[in-house]
Amino acid sequence: MGTDEAMTAPDAVVTGGGAVARGRLRGELLLGMAVFGLYALVVMLPQDARERAARGHGRALYDLERALRLDVERTLNGWLAGQPVWRVLANYEYAITYIASAVALLAWLYLRHPERYRTARNAFLLINLVGIACFALYPVMPPRLMPELGFVDTVRLGRTWGSWGSPMVEHADRFAAVPSLHMAWTLWVGVELARVSARRWVQSVNAVHILLTLYVIMATANHYLLDALAAVPLVGFAVYAAERATPRGAGERVRGPDAFFLAVETPEAPQHAGGLIVLDTARAPVTRDDLAALVAARLEDHPRFRQRLADGGRWRRPLWRDDPAIDWAWHVQERRVDGMAGLRAVVAAIQSEPLPRDRPLWRMILVTGVAPGRDAVVFLMHHVVADGVGVVAHAMALMEPYPLDYGGTGRRRRPVQEALATATGLGQLAADAARPARLPAAGTSERRFGTLLVPLDQARDVARRHGARVTDVVLCAVAGGLHRVLRETPGAGDSCRVAVPLMMRSPGDGAEGNHTSAVMIDLPIGKMPEADRLAETARRARVLRSGTRPLAAWFVMRQAGRVMPAPLHARFARYAYSARFLQGIVSSLPGPDRLLRLAGAPLLEVYPVIPLAPGAPLAAGALGVDRDLCFGVCADPGLVDDADRMTAAVAEVVRELREAD
Repeated sequence: MGTDEAMTAPDAVVTGGGAVARGRLRGELLLGMAVFGLYALVVMLPQDARERAARGHGRALYDLERALRLDVERTLNGWLAGQPVWRVLANYEYAITYIASAVALLAWLYLRHPERYRTARNAFLLINLVGIACFALYPVMPPRLMPELGFVDTVRLGRTWGSWGSPMVEHADRFAAVPSLHMAWTLWVGVELARVSARRWVQSVNAVHILLTLYVIMATANHYLLDALAAVPLVGFAVYAAERATPRGAGERVRGPDAFFLAVETPEAPQHAGGLIVLDTARAPVTRDDLAALVAARLEDHPRFRQRLADGGRWRRPLWRDDPAIDWAWHVQERRVDGMAGLRAVVAAIQSEPLPRDRPLWRMILVTGVAPGRDAVVFLMHHVVADGVGVVAHAMALMEPYPLDYGGTGRRRRPVQEALATATGLGQLAADAARPARLPAAGTSERRFGTLLVPLDQARDVARRHGARVTDVVLCAVAGGLHRVLRETPGAGDSCRVAVPLMMRSPGDGAEGNHTSAVMIDLPIGKMPEADRLAETARRARVLRSGTRPLAAWFVMRQAGRVMPAPLHARFARYAYSARFLQGIVSSLPGPDRLLRLAGAPLLEVYPVIPLAPGAPLAAGALGVDRDLCFGVCADPGLVDDADRMTAAVAEVVRELREAD
């Protein structure tokens, strides 16, 4: 899949081939490189003057230690110098383990504790920036470079390849003794492990590492004891300052594209998306407790399941904060119905109820009585948490086999080409801004929900015989279905403008967040043979693959949230995502390409549940699941009072296309 194609079951699937990672990793790496660049600038300072000052500062520091009777370094260094094996091991410990522990902690926080990552990262940066400033303003020569004081350079004595002080890293700052960043980094790791309540054995291992580092930096004559002691207030100051710079109790701030869907939500247009999952429970019954236990076991890997929104202030977007007590009785419920019609009524009722924002924004409802040996699970997440593809990925992560990664390599970035295409697309979007004809709508929170199962081979065969794509078949089926339900409605018109979401994920984007663009298409809903409708739909759908409009829409989606204050961004979102510009949403989503199980029960069908845009009366989705294309249709009762009429009309269109020559 490229960036210019709609995500459809035959075009792309969610598979187990890729790793889930959080976005913005490139920015974090660039930030780290910038700090290293500052460190490199210190080394470029005039070295003769720095060496004279560093030698004087080193002697003064050692004289102070001797006056305080703290000069234990020479004793430790003398013993280690006579132990060839331990000397080499100590040199490598000095060069490697403090870096490895800090990098490992940052990666772990980045992936597992994003709510803590930014504050911890800021403290780490502050430690290094203060250290670099000290190295520039107050250089100190380490003991190993002053043999006149009786110290031995264990690195050069043992010819330890690759360690600090060896020829391989001779470019490193030789006068960066105070404060000891080795001690500062290891102490910072200990503080952050304690703050996230890491396992006791992990904290114990790090405590041993702190003591070992303290011994090694002195025994190898790389630091004085006072260097290590200076690291303590440095870490304390950095952690305190980072915490003070972050609002009390704050976590990760909601991204602009995600906040978009908070702004557009109204009581009449709740913005939660999800799926209706039908399970074979004949041999593997599923209980509510099974589902609750399953989610609870995966909380560590899915922070949004345990986080709620908190007010970020009038001029800033909300924050994600951990919920101290998850109300499992509300989040995971059980209901009983009588048949598939009752199940669809349950979904419609849930769609009409906004998710309360004083708790994590997800729900899971076990519905029994669907059919003999068949139960269902309604899984919903607010659009602020994830887009349609992200919701699919979250649901799959609860299934077996586990872990099942959200796959795909994402889109390849070509900055120059993308910039030109975006500029072109912005002009095209401006030209497309005419207001569409309105579809009938009641404008209430009531919903109607319908389902339809089409064999995937049939959809592919229709697309192949008519020289189209499965995406085009889905769009044509919805257009023809609208024609059938509206043909007796006066003034229905010959076209209906719908938004088609397109995946814009890049490598490194995870399951969370909204990474989709949307392109408007005018579906032909007038009277015509369905083969002609498909041909016309395919012609109009070429804009999905042009690349310009999707990139332009994605640019606007991202940049609006970055440059606009929160109140202005909210007004923009409500204006852009409304019946002024669209009358429906039609989405093709990737699904699993293998047999999965949820709480031990085989998965049979999954129907997408897509929220209506404010004022727009239709949202239809098609999800490829193994060998089936599962349609889920959500409608305003003003458009169609019985969603089964709409799905039956869609089925008629597919049948006519199959029978067409």
